[in-house]
Amino acid sequence: MFKKRIISYLLLLIFLVALYSCSTKKDAFLNRNLHTLSTKYNVLFNGNVAFDQAKQVLDDNYNDNFWELLPIEPLKIEEEKLEIPTINEKKQTDDGESTAQGFEKAEVKAVKAVQKHSMDINGKERNRQIDDAYLLLGKARYYSQRFVPALEAFNFILENYTDGNLRDETRVWQAKTLVRLQNEQLALETLKLLLQNEYLPLKTIENAHTTMAMAYTSLDSTDKVIRHLDSAVFFSDNNKLKARNLFILGQLYRTQQKIDSSNMAFEALAKTKKAPLRYKIHAYIDRAKNYSKQDSTELIFATLNKLIKDRDNRPFLDELFYQKGLIELQNDSTNKATVNFENSLRTKQAKDFQRELSYEQLGNILFDKADFQPAGSYYDSVIQITKNKNVKRVRRIIRKRKSLEEVILYEGIAKNNDSILKIAALPKEEQEQFYQSYIDKLKKEEEEAKKKLEETTITSGFGNFNDDGSKDASKGSKFYFYNTSVAGFGKQEFRKIWGNRALEDNWRLSNKKAAAKAKEELDVLEAANTFDNSKKYELDYYMSRIPTEKTKLDSITSQRNDAYFKLGLIYKEQFKEYPLAADRLEKLLSFKPKESLILPINYHLYKIYTEFNVEESNKYREAIVNNYPDSRYAAIILNPEYVLASNEKDNSPEGVYNDAYCDYDFYRYEDALQKSANAIKQFEDLPIIPKFELLKAYILMKTKGAKAFKEALDFVAINYPNTEEGKHAVRILGGLNTVSSEIEKK
Repeated sequence: MFKKRIISYLLLLIFLVALYSCSTKKDAFLNRNLHTLSTKYNVLFNGNVAFDQAKQVLDDNYNDNFWELLPIEPLKIEEEKLEIPTINEKKQTDDGESTAQGFEKAEVKAVKAVQKHSMDINGKERNRQIDDAYLLLGKARYYSQRFVPALEAFNFILENYTDGNLRDETRVWQAKTLVRLQNEQLALETLKLLLQNEYLPLKTIENAHTTMAMAYTSLDSTDKVIRHLDSAVFFSDNNKLKARNLFILGQLYRTQQKIDSSNMAFEALAKTKKAPLRYKIHAYIDRAKNYSKQDSTELIFATLNKLIKDRDNRPFLDELFYQKGLIELQNDSTNKATVNFENSLRTKQAKDFQRELSYEQLGNILFDKADFQPAGSYYDSVIQITKNKNVKRVRRIIRKRKSLEEVILYEGIAKNNDSILKIAALPKEEQEQFYQSYIDKLKKEEEEAKKKLEETTITSGFGNFNDDGSKDASKGSKFYFYNTSVAGFGKQEFRKIWGNRALEDNWRLSNKKAAAKAKEELDVLEAANTFDNSKKYELDYYMSRIPTEKTKLDSITSQRNDAYFKLGLIYKEQFKEYPLAADRLEKLLSFKPKESLILPINYHLYKIYTEFNVEESNKYREAIVNNYPDSRYAAIILNPEYVLASNEKDNSPEGVYNDAYCDYDFYRYEDALQKSANAIKQFEDLPIIPKFELLKAYILMKTKGAKAFKEALDFVAINYPNTEEGKHAVRILGGLNTVSSEIEKK
């Protein structure tokens, strides 16, 4: 009994001592150490763990855009989080309970440490961990993007605590927060004062210089950004931060055209053993971006090929192949470049933006070869993939793609109609032979495809064809679309090439205006779009589809000739592809087109050949002058004087046009006609000429009647088909036959 009583008294004494020591108002040894230990190893420990985990998630989820200059600190600022809270705003939680996560949880723990364990006695804090709690509070608020409350926490530490190391670290965080609040000058003054201390830890020096680089970035002072990043790298003991700073240094040196310094930065990063993989790989890639003819091409390719073969680098294969392609382009190895760009697109982990760039390069290669139709398909892919069509690069591609619509349309018409006319001109025996060869080819291809599918079926582990509900049905089947793995691969490949396309007619065309225009232009070939696939092996079916009526053949010929003429003008005026323009117009001449086209074709060939073949140009010049001496084209050739427009409004092309139009509007037709004729000679080759020609047509309608009006409109439509005036003339001519009697009356 006595022993039990002694034990009870001891337990009571311990309880009373513990209860006494729990007080935050008593400045006793036991009180101070109990609250310090409880703060450090309980509340702050959990808070720091939550902070570190949240920071790791933040870093892991941040997607760096290595195609642009990286931000010095990987933190995506969200505007809605920048609202300034009220001064009394605090996170309140129940004792020992919190549902907050990440930085919010860290903030809650920091607040709890201050509220439950602060020992402010006679104006002095006796708990040595409370300043750390305030620092954790400020850092958590900083990464929650609540910069004003974060700044309050840092300022409180600097005003109330004297721990030297902690104050130095806090000053760096205070300066970072000031930069985020766009008070860069105060941040720089703070850090300059801090760096005067010769005994700062290396980590603090590195962070201070990195923060100064952030401030100078906001102030657009690139030289000072480079200087402080250089210092941060020199004092660095953090491999991750050092790698990022080195990469940004390489990028900044490149913007200043200091390629040697840029190369040194990227090479230093590539040799850093403990640098994160994404920085090392992109250091190699960006070093390759700096490639010039002075570099060793073999060494660059050897390095890139070694990286490509390493399985750990699979997430970066799209960029590695793309960079190889760019270097091949610089060395005029277009075919090898094309292979690398295609390999970049085929990689399983290809990123959308990288796919955009690869499609664009493939489109540009074909565009430069004047292979416009497939080039348009690649540009379509870029437009389908891109998430932002307002970017300058994408807007340029969209404009380029629109300029190809007419080329693709008219090339298709020319090719189709050429084929039809060529077959229609053959003797019947040769027609039958041609189609029989085609049928035999179809049968052979189908047999090979069937054989290949059977081989695939055997090696793919297909399930029971008749049992769709079996377990194996989900894995495979004898029919392509019942095999989910094969069909899924097909869908994936389709999306890679074409993007997301609606289930509709003309799905290949991204712009349905071209589809509508194609339908109007190809009405005569409507039968070709209603091919009966069940009769694809019947010779008689093919023979029955060959047009034989003269009216239909004339219509096809007229469409073909019109397409060739428009292609010649488009290649000449829009793309400056003079050999292509000459080729189309020369072919058109060989088709013996209608008389009204021969003179304009000769004139355009004369102008086209002046760009690259003077001898041919002179040939067409002589043909016009000798065969059409009274034509306006001959007059233009023989009187080539060019009158530049005056700066004065009345003498400018627009001023002359307005003057002529006023005469027309006030029924002074003779004056309007004279001014228009003079202006056409005076402003030859200026963009305003179609306007004068169209005005002249309307004047002729008033003075000479419908026949002269029609001839003038025909001249505008033929010579200026891609202008608004030319299109207007085509529309008027289309309805002229139905209203000719009314025009005559007027």
